Amino acid sequence: MAGGIPQLCRTEWLLAARTRQAARSGPRCHAGHQGLAASQTGAMTMTALQDMAKAQLVLPAPAKLNLMLHILGRRPDGYHELQTLFQFLDYGDELGFTVRQDGEICLQTDVPGVPHDSNLIVKAARALQKQSGCTLGMDIWLEKRLPMGGGIGGGSSDAATTLLALNHLWQLGWDEDRLAQLGLTLGADVPVFVRGHAAFAEGVGEILTPVDPEEPWYLVLVPQVAVSTAEIFSDPLLTRDTPPIKVRPVPKGNSRNDCKAVVERRYPEVRNALNLLGNFTEAKLTGTGSCVFGAFPNKAEADKVSALLAETLMGFVAKGSNISMLHRKLQIL
Repeated sequence: MAGGIPQLCRTEWLLAARTRQAARSGPRCHAGHQGLAASQTGAMTMTALQDMAKAQLVLPAPAKLNLMLHILGRRPDGYHELQTLFQFLDYGDELGFTVRQDGEICLQTDVPGVPHDSNLIVKAARALQKQSGCTLGMDIWLEKRLPMGGGIGGGSSDAATTLLALNHLWQLGWDEDRLAQLGLTLGADVPVFVRGHAAFAEGVGEILTPVDPEEPWYLVLVPQVAVSTAEIFSDPLLTRDTPPIKVRPVPKGNSRNDCKAVVERRYPEVRNALNLLGNFTEAKLTGTGSCVFGAFPNKAEADKVSALLAETLMGFVAKGSNISMLHRKLQIL
């Protein structure tokens, strides 16, 4: 596949199969100046997949992990001050793009309905279209691999890939700073995907300092539950007073996730995944979940544990990367 996406392991095939079994979604076109109006729905056909293969540009939308997540306090506007460490995975969604001349933004996906993270693709395209004054449109195909509500950045990554792809195909010439600023209006995690470098993040997650942590192999487990970020951050028992730490050296020992206790209490499926993975390596929660992950020194060891847990939990094995596979692909265009 384009973008260097690794071979699917057995548990990934299960995840992909369940996604496609539920899929009943087809093209949705959004006129350049008429808002987000939905059109007819239908299954994403083999023809649509072939169309994606013929797209002008096919790019990955990589997953991310939060290697740590500290909550320092709540701001007057209700948002939380955070410190977190983002690292990318060489695994993610895949998007295809072809320019349209009529100004419409048309999305095809195999995801059921029009979920929030797929909407971010259209919102990103419309926002860039509006801010740049571009009169061109875009056909966009989404092959969804990353779970929704998993804490691995699927929607934000899709939005960032869309911004970078459209900037390239529409020949807008926007620099990374300008794209990241627009991305922030779509979500706090979008800028790190736009910039494409592992980062220590502060503020609500938008103040980024590039870092280069170790790049191990990870096993990511995917409990069959979507965690509500708003629910976790509104929980009265959530830790909100963690002392700030310095950016460098890259945090290792003090690398907990302040959301973990609340998520474990509210979602037994996540607690079970953490306990199972904890039998083999240190098990961590990414973001607010639901995905959990553990690091391994090589792919063979990660694959071995993945095989042992395959009958119980879906998941995938992927390499950690400090430069996202999206940016590696863009560098060779």
